[in-house]
Amino acid sequence: RLEHQEKLIKDAENEAARQRQQEAEEEKLTAQEAAKAQPAKEVGFIAVSAGEGLTDIFKGLGVDYLIEGGQTMNPSTEDMLNAIDQVNAKNISILPNNKNIVMAANQARDLTEDKDIIVIPTKTVPQGITAVLNYNAEEDVDTNEETMLEAIKCVKTGQVTYAVRDTHIDDKEIHEGDIMGIGDAGILAVGKSVDGTTKDMLAQLVNDDSELISLYYGEEVSEEEAEKLTAEIEELYPDMDVDAHMGGQPIYYYVLAVE
Repeated sequence: RLEHQEKLIKDAENEAARQRQQEAEEEKLTAQEAAKAQPAKEVGFIAVSAGEGLTDIFKGLGVDYLIEGGQTMNPSTEDMLNAIDQVNAKNISILPNNKNIVMAANQARDLTEDKDIIVIPTKTVPQGITAVLNYNAEEDVDTNEETMLEAIKCVKTGQVTYAVRDTHIDDKEIHEGDIMGIGDAGILAVGKSVDGTTKDMLAQLVNDDSELISLYYGEEVSEEEAEKLTAEIEELYPDMDVDAHMGGQPIYYYVLAVE
């Protein structure tokens, strides 16, 4: 009797969960249909993001649709086409924010006939954020494309993660568990501590033309740890603006940009 009662309770809970999911999907479809019924706006944005904080940043900048992506989950061309279908705009700029996703974005562009798709070949999240920040609603589509393409050239990106195995890359001996600072063109720093490696990498990214350092800390970094590192970087570079944001990205302790 007890087992039967437990089964009835579990079945009821599963049915309730299924109904909630179905209701949520129906609400989403209703909202999408309502959006499609509205006149198409001139410009829309799609971006690939990894991490709750980064997604919130893109939403705050006016990006219409976010595709979940990341180091181990690269969106497909089908994912891109689905995103394009959800954005009710005549001209849509796609920010892949990962070199491995640019091809899928280009394929989706070539397969889309009813909307003008512009792929801004951003290879990192900081490049994507800079591209959106440089968008000017008062300019035409072609001018904005040129502006965004020029803007991302001024962004140098660094990513801090850990080595999963012993290896030898870019004349550097790396052991499993070491912390690596990876730049746009390869590994810039290797060390035993996250903060130390981040600062070593940053020293190679900053030059006399640099004005801004932006840090996006990942899901394994606490706010206190990020604030401590930010304060140390501000001491190292007193003439530069230093910003820290919760990125929430997996795998990378920090993603940082120097502009």
